[in-house]
Amino acid sequence: MILGSNKSKRKLDVVVISDIHLGTYGCHAKELLKYLKSINPQIVILNGDIIDIWQFSKRYWPKSHMKVIKYLIGWVSQGKKVYYITGNHDEMLRKFVGFELGSLLIKNKVVLELDEKKAWFFHGDVFDVTMQHSKWLAKLGAVGYDTLILINKAVNYFSSLIGKEKISLSKKIKDSVKTAVKFINNFEETAIKIAIDNKYDYVVCGHIHQPALKEIETNNGSVFYLNSGDWIENLTALEYSEKEWKLYKYNDKHYKKEEAIEHKENDILDKTSKEIFGELVADFNFKS
Repeated sequence: MILGSNKSKRKLDVVVISDIHLGTYGCHAKELLKYLKSINPQIVILNGDIIDIWQFSKRYWPKSHMKVIKYLIGWVSQGKKVYYITGNHDEMLRKFVGFELGSLLIKNKVVLELDEKKAWFFHGDVFDVTMQHSKWLAKLGAVGYDTLILINKAVNYFSSLIGKEKISLSKKIKDSVKTAVKFINNFEETAIKIAIDNKYDYVVCGHIHQPALKEIETNNGSVFYLNSGDWIENLTALEYSEKEWKLYKYNDKHYKKEEAIEHKENDILDKTSKEIFGELVADFNFKS
């Protein structure tokens, strides 16, 4: 089915999106916006690293990135419940945890009851030893990762010219480096253990850019482990509807081609959204 019209929007109980990294060269904001326009969720979980404040620069903030922000604010103005869970790249917002504006809430973690089952949502950087003890190293790694993504884009551009498939350099590195694989495994094991100890049915994370949806059984119990992945490499999200979780993977073939010339009104916030955006700027004391 080709998505794009209001009639074809898929109704979801919950959508979980994380690791968008708005403000970086690797962010796929245009693809994300197409996806957002194709769904109609009741609850939105923005599970950390939405805006990359670590690498934010006034020199790089494309219109497509702003459109994503505007669309999310539009959901708030419609009254959709939007939870913004803080991550490490947007950790500055942790000083505003507990902040509410309409249906928008900023949290460090969220626990929801979904069809009589408990779901625990959090970003996941709390389990990252590098974040706990060597934050400067983590930030340096983020810059290196963004540089690698830029190189990857160039490689894929030339690959497409000669008819070869796209590749992910960072994924190849992660898959080949034992320490990276070990870190991911340890991350998942820690999240799973804590979730089982606290009798959660679902544990939903982000942070490691590794999409996952799997049921895990241990000697102490079982839990569904879910990771929403990212919008840098994997372009994935988690969707919950009809008592079932699904892992969404972006595919450009599912969407209508955008018009070459967009209507002017698409770039303008409606009055309600403008007011909300203005209040956000005022409350967070952002400088222009």
